[in-house]
Order: sequence, then structure tokens, then C-alpha cells
Amino acid sequence: MRISMEAYWHWLTSGLVGEPGLFWRLAEQYGTPERIFMAKEEELLMRFPKNQRAIGGLCRRRKEWDFEKEGELLKRKGITFISCENPLYPCRLKTVAHKPGGLYVRGELPKDSDPSVAIVGARACSAYGRSAAMWFGRELAKGGVQVISGMAAGIDGCSHQGALEGGGKTFGILGGGVDVCYPEFHRELYMRLEQQGGLLSESPPGIRPMRHLFPLRNRIISGLADVVLIIEAKAKSGSLITADLALEQGRDVYAVPGRLEDSLSTGCNNLIHQGAGIALSPEQILEELGINGKLKKQIKKHEKNDLEMAENIVYSCLGLQAQGPEELCIRTKLPLIEVLRILTSLELKGYAKEVYKNNFIRVL
Repeated sequence: MRISMEAYWHWLTSGLVGEPGLFWRLAEQYGTPERIFMAKEEELLMRFPKNQRAIGGLCRRRKEWDFEKEGELLKRKGITFISCENPLYPCRLKTVAHKPGGLYVRGELPKDSDPSVAIVGARACSAYGRSAAMWFGRELAKGGVQVISGMAAGIDGCSHQGALEGGGKTFGILGGGVDVCYPEFHRELYMRLEQQGGLLSESPPGIRPMRHLFPLRNRIISGLADVVLIIEAKAKSGSLITADLALEQGRDVYAVPGRLEDSLSTGCNNLIHQGAGIALSPEQILEELGINGKLKKQIKKHEKNDLEMAENIVYSCLGLQAQGPEELCIRTKLPLIEVLRILTSLELKGYAKEVYKNNFIRVL
């Protein structure tokens, strides 16, 4: 049986999970994965004495590897392997240091020709963060932007959900194999991503998400994006690793500002202080990407046509930070009973959401 170079890349990629540095040192010395496969174990160990454990594991895997069987396994699971030499490999990733040697894909790959924005943030996010992630994900998707994220709980999941609601493409970059749904409660989201975008990983099928794989996953998230948007991050957060990687990769970084006393906003506010862009609306990001302002005009028209004058006044005072009726009375100069009536009407029309008792946020 003639073995394709793509199959050799699959072997090498699956055998060096979490070792991108060693992967590329091997590739640099041997030129092709086929030559690495054919090299004697003693020679490999001699050339890479500091990586004996990884080299030993790679060689043991080689003894058990059945190219035909492994190819059939991918087919049965509906997974496509795309090596770094495949013409389908994303162009954005080609310039990333220690890029993935290959990607395992369910669904589609992001299109090189379409703009893409990565949205990441806190897992244990607030109602403000969830609303912001849904808003940015939805409106960017409506504007034709591909939304990239990590399918984690919190901000990641909300940004994917928003993009799906916006009818656009969204892609989940996983910390384990693409056949492993993590977290499990995102099963429905996982299934929808496969149909309305894609699931990608550099880890082979069956690999469970592990702590040391997530920072490596983050370089793919930022690498596939033109712009990286951070929504809620503590002072020490994995999202800030993604921001650092994005800057190293030459991507633009934006952050959604938050309240000064809120620990979930410390990371974002610090990023802004250090020079990151302040993300105040999806339209701002669309303009950064060179997409025209049609979306903004549609929203304004939507407001004028669907809302009464008093409703528009209250709606214009709502934001992503929850507010109570009393605060809205002060801002709108309307009586409390009128504000309560309008909030009920806005909620029924889908323009406002009660995130906790008598506290409302805007829904765009």
C-alpha cells in the first residue's frame, strides 16, 4: 500500500501532542515526516537527548501504527486531517510560530477570504459578560465575520451562541480531540458548531482536554483571527495569554471595559491601559475590519420602526450593565409606573432582559 505524505503527517502530529517545539525541530532536521518515521530510534535519541521521553513515546507509537486502520478511524468519526502542507491549511496559521503540524476538523475550516474575530473571556462570567459576548458574537456574525472561540463555559460559549443566532459561521478550537465534547453540557452547542461552522484541534481523536494543552490551543484561536476581543478577564487569566499571543502574532487586540471594582474586569481594563483597543460596540470592530456601516443603520431603523417614543427613551438608557427601574426613572425622567410598564413591553418584544430580580439589560 502506498502511504501518502498526509498520512505520515497524521502519525507525527498525533504522536507529539503538546510538543510543538520538538515537532518542528524534528521536521527541520529530517525534512519530511516520512524520514522521521524511517529513522532509527537510537539515532533520534542521540539527536534529541533532552527529549528522550517524547521520542521514546513516538517510537513506541510507530511500532503499533497502522496507516490504513488510522485513516479508517478518522473516516468513521467524520474527522478530516489537514496537514500544514495541505493547500486547505488556513493561511492565517502559516505565519504562527510553532504552528500546528496538522489540524483535525469536524465540519468546515474558516475561510481565508472572510474576516474573522476571536472572542474569549472568563468561564465564570457575569450577566454583563454573557450579554456582551452574545451581542458581539451575534452582530459580528450578521456582518459576515467568522467568530472564533474555544467552546469553553462562559464567554466562549456565549460568543458561539450569539454567532449562531446571527446566522453566521463560528468555529470552536478545542483543547482535546474533536470527538470529545468539553464541557459536556455544551453538547447541543457542539453539534450546532459542526453544522454551522466547525470544530478544530491539533490533538488527535480520543485525547481528553488537559491543562497544559489549553495555552497551546489559545495560539490557534488567536492565529485564526484578524482581531482578538477579550470580554471579562481577571488580573491573571488564560484569556490574557491569548491576548499576548495575539500581539506576538501581529493581531489587533480589543477589550470590553468593565467596572473598576469588578475583579472580572481587571484584566480587560489593564489591557486597555496598556494600549489595547476599547471595544464599545460591534460596529467599531466591523469598521476596524473595513466592513461598512450597514449594520448600524439597520439597528437604528429597527428601533424607530418597532418602538414607541417612550419605549425608545428607556431602551436608549439600557446597556450591558444591569439597571433597576428606579435608576431608569432618574435617567429618563419618567414615572416609576411608566418605566415598569415599558420594561415589561420591551421584554415581551425581545429588547430587554431581566437578568435578576428587577434588574434589566439591553438586548440588541
